[in-house]
Amino acid sequence: MKTEPTTAQELVGIVTGGWRAQAVHAAAVFRLPDHVEAGLATDPELAAASGVPEQGIRRLMRLLVAMRVFEEDPALGYRSTELSRALLDRAGTLRDMCLLYGAEFYTAWGRAADCLRTLTAGFELVHGEPLYPYLDGHPDLADRFQRTMRAGNLFFDRVPDVFDFSGGKTVVDCGGGNGHLLSVLLGAAPDARGKLVDRDHVIPLARAHLAGTVGPDRVELFGGDMFRAVPEGGDVYVFCRVLAGWSDDDAVTAFTHCRRAMAGPASRLLILDRVVADRGSTVLPALWDLHLLMTTGGGHRSLDRLRSLLDRAGWHLERTAELPMEHTALIAAPRTGTDTGR
Repeated sequence: MKTEPTTAQELVGIVTGGWRAQAVHAAAVFRLPDHVEAGLATDPELAAASGVPEQGIRRLMRLLVAMRVFEEDPALGYRSTELSRALLDRAGTLRDMCLLYGAEFYTAWGRAADCLRTLTAGFELVHGEPLYPYLDGHPDLADRFQRTMRAGNLFFDRVPDVFDFSGGKTVVDCGGGNGHLLSVLLGAAPDARGKLVDRDHVIPLARAHLAGTVGPDRVELFGGDMFRAVPEGGDVYVFCRVLAGWSDDDAVTAFTHCRRAMAGPASRLLILDRVVADRGSTVLPALWDLHLLMTTGGGHRSLDRLRSLLDRAGWHLERTAELPMEHTALIAAPRTGTDTGR
């Protein structure tokens, strides 16, 4: 069988994708975007600043220019691009994501065949324990993970467009991480108050972020397990990208806690996540679903599956709304006449 050149070229582009990712990872490790942004435009200058031999710099930069991460002018040397600026060592960039995905998560994907064969997370196969317990014992990596999550939350500013948080509502962010989402929601509704629950080691990060954004007087922080309990009296309970690593039964348990703890029948539950379709899926949701299997052993759920889990916990799916980066907002209302277990 003869493979057509165009087919071969397309397939080679796919199977060498990991090489490209590692080249960008190396650039972030050596802080090449920062050096070029600072005006270092030649191989000798970048070699001196990064501690990498000039030959290595030249060969790496040749590929990065071909990938349009940088530009190269014959007379002026290297120049920054929007891609390289997204990798600067500054708050709000994607550098931490690049470093995490090019190291710990890259090794997890290296066990893809074993992961798929056993349905055991590739991360656990490499590191000997699941991701979240591993993060608990590695605070530096946990910080990078939280910063990575924040950098990927490009849709947060659009959430207040699909749900009204004003009117003095109490917003409970379940698994709220460093508080970035809650700060956006409270910023959009100055009369709202917030509560955040997450693992104990995350609470100091949330406290620092929320104190510097909306102020400590508008937020209560709870260290603990949202699958055991959630704060009482919420008008809105939010689950943002935190359910994919947990079982259906765990999700139902968390939703049930919210149903029992809610302020009243006007309370709502919001799920902000990617929704996967078994047929006709686009690349990004399918890719992230497989990535979750590699890292946590979890996965994204279909709309019908999420609707079923909500129904089991006494909620009904009221409506959905599309968000950027192929995320979906699911808004659920308490089902009338459902026993809350009070």
